[in-house]
Amino acid sequence: MSRTFSTIGKKLFQYMLVLFVAITINFGLPRLAPGDPLLYFFDESTIRELTDVQRQDVLNSVGLGGSLWEQYISYLQGILTWDFGYSITYAQPVTAIIADKLGWTLLLVLPALLLSTLIGVMIGAYSAWNRGKGRDVTLLTTMLTFQAIPGFWIGMLFIAIFAVQLGWFPTYGAMSIVQDGTTWGYVKDVLWHLVLPVTTLSIATVGSNYLLTRSSMLESLGQDYMLMAEAKGVKKRTLIFNHGLRNALLPIYTQFTMALGSLIGGSVIVESVFSYPGIGRLLYESVVARDFPMLQGVFFMITLGVIAANILADITYPFIDPRAKSTTKKVQA
Repeated sequence: MSRTFSTIGKKLFQYMLVLFVAITINFGLPRLAPGDPLLYFFDESTIRELTDVQRQDVLNSVGLGGSLWEQYISYLQGILTWDFGYSITYAQPVTAIIADKLGWTLLLVLPALLLSTLIGVMIGAYSAWNRGKGRDVTLLTTMLTFQAIPGFWIGMLFIAIFAVQLGWFPTYGAMSIVQDGTTWGYVKDVLWHLVLPVTTLSIATVGSNYLLTRSSMLESLGQDYMLMAEAKGVKKRTLIFNHGLRNALLPIYTQFTMALGSLIGGSVIVESVFSYPGIGRLLYESVVARDFPMLQGVFFMITLGVIAANILADITYPFIDPRAKSTTKKVQA
């Protein structure tokens, strides 16, 4: 029991250390970028006319006043109190803006992640079972093509065909300006706006899930227990899903949890192409505007998401693959 607590304590210490390093990097990276954040408020001629006191007042208002060490201490205090300051772009609290955008990002990225993972795993397992055959070559070529196509190009193509030419879907946004005022009408309108972004993101990410599943399945299919089960006449579907895929699931689950941890970051490219009001577009706008408080808030939320996903993976690994539990016991012994 004491060894178990010792292992948990070491894990927690590692995660806290990673969080501290990530927080420090999040603080430093925006300040290493070239350019003067005051250019967002004033033009160059106005900045030259500002006195030192006026310049310092503006910098203090957005958390950039004082030395780097003073800014860093203030930044850490803000994290402890869940106060990331005020956004330069929106002139509102960073936490309020992130909370408003987060729901839209989850609504976009969660369905895309689930679809791309499910489709990639199913097709990857089927392709691996038919390795070397024409259907395997066709699927592999198709998925490699999807993997090579940039996500923004897929989105722009969908907009040009299905939104502009056919008029089936809207070209941008998360909802229409004018609605019928009913709850069901609002839900339909939001889902209608989600079709193209979700499809774009799913196609852009399905290739990696397919390739990982196919690779893991090929390794699993070559094991002795698979050859023995096939020799006993086990049905094809049982061989693929109950024997092969189940034992090849650990790397697939790892990739899923890592993608889940990055959900808060959303998809910058897809959200920008479709002008979707999520965290990804917010991050892009903050980089362009040199909005330090917003950048720090978004980066911190992404960091928390990734660390939480790692913790979730560590806890749930033994339920996905009992071999992970036995390995842990050996290490503790």
